[in-house]
Amino acid sequence: MDYQQKLAEKLTILTERGNGVLIRMNYIKKMCADPKQRPSILTDKAMESAVKYINKKFPNIDFRGNIQNLTGIQRQKSEVLSATSSYYDSFLDVIEFRDNVYELLNTIDACQCFFDIAVNFDFTKSYLDLIIIYASVIITLSRIDDKKALVGMFNCAHEMTNGSSDPAYPRLGQMLVEYEHPWKKLTEEFGPHTRSVTAALLSLKMLYPRRNLPAEQWRSAQLLSLLSAPASMLDPACCDTMACEYLPMEVMERWIIIGFLLCHSSLNNNQASQELWKMALRSGLYLTLTRDEILNIHKVSEDLFDSIKGYGIMCIYFEMSRENHVSMFISCVNNSGAMHRERRHFLRGAMKELFNVLEDEPGLLGPKALFVFMALSFSRDEVLWLVRHSENMPKIKTPEDYIDNQMAELLFHMEKLKGLMRKHNQVLQRYHVQYLAQFDALVLNDTIQVPAS
Repeated sequence: MDYQQKLAEKLTILTERGNGVLIRMNYIKKMCADPKQRPSILTDKAMESAVKYINKKFPNIDFRGNIQNLTGIQRQKSEVLSATSSYYDSFLDVIEFRDNVYELLNTIDACQCFFDIAVNFDFTKSYLDLIIIYASVIITLSRIDDKKALVGMFNCAHEMTNGSSDPAYPRLGQMLVEYEHPWKKLTEEFGPHTRSVTAALLSLKMLYPRRNLPAEQWRSAQLLSLLSAPASMLDPACCDTMACEYLPMEVMERWIIIGFLLCHSSLNNNQASQELWKMALRSGLYLTLTRDEILNIHKVSEDLFDSIKGYGIMCIYFEMSRENHVSMFISCVNNSGAMHRERRHFLRGAMKELFNVLEDEPGLLGPKALFVFMALSFSRDEVLWLVRHSENMPKIKTPEDYIDNQMAELLFHMEKLKGLMRKHNQVLQRYHVQYLAQFDALVLNDTIQVPAS
């Protein structure tokens, strides 16, 4: 039985494991890129010829025939082993993580799992999160400039100390070579998983466009306003897709853009996939992989499709010629900044009104808790978007769209609303305990009583 595979548990564990591996890859990248923190064995003059030789010959390093190039390592082999072992072990963890992800994705495909963000939210979210974390690990790994030198130096020192290479070195060396161009290899790996990934992504086709609306539509719908319908102010705010209503936009955009790049064949023959992907591309220029490590989504997309054989034929299918891609990029640069600026302007007013009403009538926090979560989520999305883009702002005619002197006001309203929720947490608890007993329990009982048709 599928439930005996414990797929949900494995997804949770692997996602946490992947986050840890991703943070370490990012740390190693930062260490190697910073002249002040770079491992001393890489900057030691005595190691210069060894580093050059290893980088040139990696992974097929002749330890015995070219000993003159490796004299520095021979003289300090114990120090080299000590200095590189933690990096080597971290790279081995990438292999272990990759093997576990392969196995789980194949099992999920074999079980023909059903993915729909509106039906099985946690399972679908965990599946898409794992895919994005795995891709982020590989992309970050490929950006570490000194990875070959660190792995090669460790194995040279191991060979000189123990008389043989480390058993894991051949696989590790092959992996580093394969991921020199990560997107090419990643798209090959995810080809067999296209059906499952596409099904999970297309479950966003109603949710993402509804969440990605301009401020004018928010304003006309009086979004987040408790005063727009006074007669229903005490009615509980609920829906069938509760968790989806405050799912971060950046998370969905990472799923859509990276997911469809990994399974780009879906863009060839599925109009819904194309529309969803193009909408996500228009929303911004960058996505966060981890911390301050970003992905230039337009450049990556263009480079990937340029590298695919038959790219000209693919353009006919989904109209992503270089001219169209450039046009989409220019449109994004010119319009996305203004769109997000207007959203922040709307949210400042909406958050202030929401706080004033709830501060005056804290009893409304019970039935209207969803409004608070949505307001905080939407505001967080806009703050993170501005931070991500203002630090990597392209040359544009309207740089003021990426500078917000009133950002502090939005952050202030967010903190005030969060503080109000903490202050009156007992109100929320009492309300929802009563709601469970006097509404949910009755509905569940009625549902159980209905005979199966």
